[in-house]
Amino acid sequence: MAPVPELAALVDRKVQLGQAVSVCLPARDEAGTVGAIVAAVQGELVAGGLVDEVVVLDDGSRDGTAEAARAAGGLVYAVADVLSDLPAGEGKGNALWKSLYVTSGDLVCFLDADVRNFEPHFVTRLLAPLLEDPAVGFVKGHYARPLDGRPRGGGRVTELMARPLLNALFPPLAGIRQPLGGEYAARRELLEVLPFVEGWGVELGLLIDVADRFGVEAIAEANLGVREHRNRDLDALAPQAMAVLLTGLRRAGVAPVDTASTLVRVDDAGSSTLVPVPVRERPPMVTVAAYQTKFGRELSA
Repeated sequence: MAPVPELAALVDRKVQLGQAVSVCLPARDEAGTVGAIVAAVQGELVAGGLVDEVVVLDDGSRDGTAEAARAAGGLVYAVADVLSDLPAGEGKGNALWKSLYVTSGDLVCFLDADVRNFEPHFVTRLLAPLLEDPAVGFVKGHYARPLDGRPRGGGRVTELMARPLLNALFPPLAGIRQPLGGEYAARRELLEVLPFVEGWGVELGLLIDVADRFGVEAIAEANLGVREHRNRDLDALAPQAMAVLLTGLRRAGVAPVDTASTLVRVDDAGSSTLVPVPVRERPPMVTVAAYQTKFGRELSA
């Protein structure tokens, strides 16, 4: 693996600012890819002094995800064991929310655990705007997304749901290239004052909430090149699309917070099944008593 050319400059800037960096991967049944990602971050970026910890939030995996991540040098936490005295949550957003409690970095970089072509520049390019510009608080990665051997075509929920929704209801965010992408970085002080949608709507919710609270100018983008991951079939994408839709409608004031979170599916024979869609929201982490005790933080007026 070739050295990351910008690494030394970023490490110097990090030391100058006195910032610590956490890399976090929420994961469920990603044993085939999570170890390689953790090992790459450990071998290049932890060893190089840019990243201080690599944390994996294992959300009930049954395929050896935790063991693979731990063998590669990651700190592994079971989602169910973190803040277990609080009401149970579910979904990707719940794991991301809990990651704030078990990480300590001033800058937090989130990575999806199913990426097949991960390279350390995914992290360095996400962190660079935060280290170089104090006005930036949230950095979204963008990339080409291959599908079935074609150079583009991935990101179907983004193109068919998220992008039209943002254009219609949140036009200042219409230019964000990967609004649902799982690779992004932010300042802890920003993340801890925002709610987290529990399921697949978490990325859209954070993006809209950052713009609403801190302004679109606080959002930057980083070109990560090409991203290859496990593409899901339509049956798996439909609940994700509904979660994105409900998250956007709620933030536009169109749908109440108690909107039903169940997708009705009808098969060719006319039989229907109900598919639960997690869309509950976790409160800003800084309002949680255990977090205040651990980090000495309270929500400012």
